[in-house]
Amino acid sequence: MSQLPTIGHLIDGKTVHSGTRSQPIYNPATGQIEKTLLLADAATLEQAIASAQAAFPAWRNTPPLKRARVMSNLKVLLEQHADELCALITAEHGKVLSDALGELQRGIENVEYASYAPELLKGEHSKNVGPSIDSWSEFQPLGVTAGITPFNFPAMVPLWMWPMAVACGNTFILKPSERDPSSTLRIAELALQAGLPPGVLNVVNGDKEAVDALLHDPRVKAVSFVGSTPIAEYIYSEGCKHGKRVQALGGAKNHAVVMPDADIANAVNALMGAAYGSCGERCMAIPLVVAVGDATADAVIAGLKVEIAKMKVGPGTAPGVDMGPLVTKPHFEKVKAYVDQGVKEGATLVVDGRRLKVPEHEDGYYLGPCLFDNVKPGMVTYQEEIFGPVLGVVRVKTLQEAMDMIDAHEYGNGTCIFTRDGEAARYFTDHIQVGMVGVNVPLPVPVAYHSFGGWKRSLFGDLHAYGPDAMRFYTKRKTITQRWPSAGVREGAVFSFPSSR
Repeated sequence: MSQLPTIGHLIDGKTVHSGTRSQPIYNPATGQIEKTLLLADAATLEQAIASAQAAFPAWRNTPPLKRARVMSNLKVLLEQHADELCALITAEHGKVLSDALGELQRGIENVEYASYAPELLKGEHSKNVGPSIDSWSEFQPLGVTAGITPFNFPAMVPLWMWPMAVACGNTFILKPSERDPSSTLRIAELALQAGLPPGVLNVVNGDKEAVDALLHDPRVKAVSFVGSTPIAEYIYSEGCKHGKRVQALGGAKNHAVVMPDADIANAVNALMGAAYGSCGERCMAIPLVVAVGDATADAVIAGLKVEIAKMKVGPGTAPGVDMGPLVTKPHFEKVKAYVDQGVKEGATLVVDGRRLKVPEHEDGYYLGPCLFDNVKPGMVTYQEEIFGPVLGVVRVKTLQEAMDMIDAHEYGNGTCIFTRDGEAARYFTDHIQVGMVGVNVPLPVPVAYHSFGGWKRSLFGDLHAYGPDAMRFYTKRKTITQRWPSAGVREGAVFSFPSSR
């Protein structure tokens, strides 16, 4: 048997194969081991942090325009290598190639936004705030920063973080998901090709040992995280305990409200992609439909059943496939157990995808689309984030009942409403206690020049991800007040508090 390829780390501009522990990387479409991933040990983390710290002074003093030009070069390279990167994403995550391309494109938009950093870093200036006194503010980099990213978007989420961090003058250590790291590493290699100096971006593969090293080391000044809420809470509390600036995006349970006046056909088509796209492995997926009125629920379920029957499930590289496999076998078993639990709790399983078999891929991690009716608050399938192709319909009588239900949930990441009524939409968007809201838009993910983040237990920290908030997160404000007394003028001591009067 031929030896499997080994994935290492990217430190100081070079590939490093270090670490005494390793784990397999599976192809979720086949269930076969295809690569071996080396997990970083303490020595590997020390090497990465030292490299980032050594690179910081020169990079900090590089003119912002030159830093931005690296981002512009990277954008071009990412577009040129899109097919290669999408193939890496699909091979390790399982999502269909078209979905991988959509992910990459949204990441590229964040790289493009980072190329505008000189505009964002200008600061503010005021002349003569007092007699011959000028004052201005600057946004200075923090130093060594770090990001810990999830498996579901191995290209996009890292590009939410490190491009803006390094464009602002920081250096960065990226710890991608150990399930699908290859596209992340390849993008880092392209960043070097784009002109990023060695040490400015380091990629370290690992598990909790690597995460804790980043959280505890005083040389790391800020940590950004995207993942599940229990881990987000841990990272936020542990990072803050060690004096770091922390931004931790957690879980979600997004509700889609469908009003009686909605265009049901359009709503159903939107819900299909939002619920089953990427096998439901999105923090902005729609796992719950809140139908206002039984007639609305019946119409939505009837439409969903028709569309689900048309879906093609199989390998992400196969033509015409709508949904690929789940990312790992343990995750497959976890999602399937949620479906079993929903049946036990009394929800009506309208479409059962548990028995799906994909010919010639019997060992792949395939779960067909599942659809529940009569889901109720308090059920595990209602409360917890499933992160799989499972959609539940909740029946309510009024819009206010739907909103009260959404507001009572512990998560507040995203929500949406389908309606033709402008008054209802305005009331919903104004009063709902959720961070990202869509009107006839099922996945209200902000574009790169806005910022992404939820409310309640979906976000820990004061600032949202990417966009304008990213510049604030990766910099610290310094305000300078300056006066040059006139030559030869000797001034006496002043004991009153200074003012502009």
